[in-house]
Amino acid sequence: MMEGMEWRWLNEPAEWHQTDDGLQVVTDQQTDFWRSTWYGFERHSGHLYGCEVAGEFTFQVCVEGEFTTLYDQAGLMLLQDEAHWLKAGIEYNDAQPMIGSVLTNPRSDWATGIFTGNPRRFWLRLTRLADCLRLQYSTDGKVWPLLRLAPFPPSERCFIGVMCCTPERQGLAVHFSDLRLTPPLGKALHDLS
Repeated sequence: MMEGMEWRWLNEPAEWHQTDDGLQVVTDQQTDFWRSTWYGFERHSGHLYGCEVAGEFTFQVCVEGEFTTLYDQAGLMLLQDEAHWLKAGIEYNDAQPMIGSVLTNPRSDWATGIFTGNPRRFWLRLTRLADCLRLQYSTDGKVWPLLRLAPFPPSERCFIGVMCCTPERQGLAVHFSDLRLTPPLGKALHDLS
């Protein structure tokens, strides 16, 4: 993990451990983050391992998992409070692993699409700059297409980290590695590096 940062759980799973290069997690039964839209319920039971951050930053992670059951998901998450957050990653739906994100402000939306890479191993990068979030993904850790650009309410501090959930089951094993928290990348919006 990144030195000097105090990492902690929101909804700690029964089974997890740190590895030489990151974190291994197995999801508990019926975990999720969602607020209201379409389904009419609210869930705040997903697993989130992260740290508090202030101001502007870029957070990056490599995610590995075997997504096989409806709504299996893993990736990154930025949490301001229970009504303001963003989660992103691979989520299994429409009979395949899809890349997507959910922005909650205070109701959840869901943007999803076909993932052309290997869904068993992918990267995510989130940059917070002023009142904007720039979300990117990568299939190789080198080329970073834009996944989402969104406004986000300003706040002094937020909680950033890695997220995994299994709303329909338990037992999704996820490995998180290559975790990096840096000052915000000042690259142009369509710079894919």
